[in-house]
Amino acid sequence: MNKLKLRLQLEQFFLEDIGDRDVTSQIFGDGHHGEVHFIAKEFGVFCGKDIIRTGYSILDPELHYELFVRDGENISVGQLLATVRGPVSALLKGERVILNLVQRMSGIATKTRQAVDVLNSEHTKICDTRKTTPGLRMLEKYAVRCGGGQNHRYGLYDGAMLKDNHIAFAGSIAEAVAAVRAKAGHMVKIEVETETREMVLEAVAAKADVIMFDNREPEEIREWIKLVPDSIVTEASGGITMDNLASYRDTGVDYISLGFLTHSVSALDISAKVKVGGKERLLL
Repeated sequence: MNKLKLRLQLEQFFLEDIGDRDVTSQIFGDGHHGEVHFIAKEFGVFCGKDIIRTGYSILDPELHYELFVRDGENISVGQLLATVRGPVSALLKGERVILNLVQRMSGIATKTRQAVDVLNSEHTKICDTRKTTPGLRMLEKYAVRCGGGQNHRYGLYDGAMLKDNHIAFAGSIAEAVAAVRAKAGHMVKIEVETETREMVLEAVAAKADVIMFDNREPEEIREWIKLVPDSIVTEASGGITMDNLASYRDTGVDYISLGFLTHSVSALDISAKVKVGGKERLLL
């Protein structure tokens, strides 16, 4: 992840939550010190070490942290993930923002690992889409990588994808590809969504860089992919769920993009517990 961008984002998240003060935690003075333990409450894949490290360093340079797990590592119920020690007011100010992000990113990493395992392919790679939470795209796409997946384009600026509406307005796939190539330049790849055999042939003739089989059954893809030369990257997307993902294993596509990795994922259950007088207490 871009460390500068991460720091700027975390500062904004803290401002949203803290405002100009934490009216509750201000009861603790400089002499109050303690520690917070991050503990896994379910099995999954951890993601968020830089959230903990950078987040708490923003709040108070006196805070000291220990990380006991790496991003992309499997975690189990009851496992201690990290410990942070220092001024109590800073520990409490940062707990909710940091925990929310770590839970969401770990949930995405866990779901991605599950998809990779279900597909179980040596050739076809799992990747994400642009269906990310506004403002969290960098973090969520990083979480996909931690889960063993790969990233599709980051935004509208780094890759061209010609959908049915683009093609309809342009007149044809050939005209759309030519127009984008003329404006975007030779460094930008062009992907074309296809829904029929004829569209696949037209995309091949137009020399698209990537051809997507959109909402196609595995049997269709197995036949249509024979029309695509090895020089063109292939992708399947649309209508693919965890339940039918394995049926796409032997289609021969290079990538399968899954929106559900980020747009509807459940946060992984991770708790933060404070240690007071030798006893741990759960932070709600």
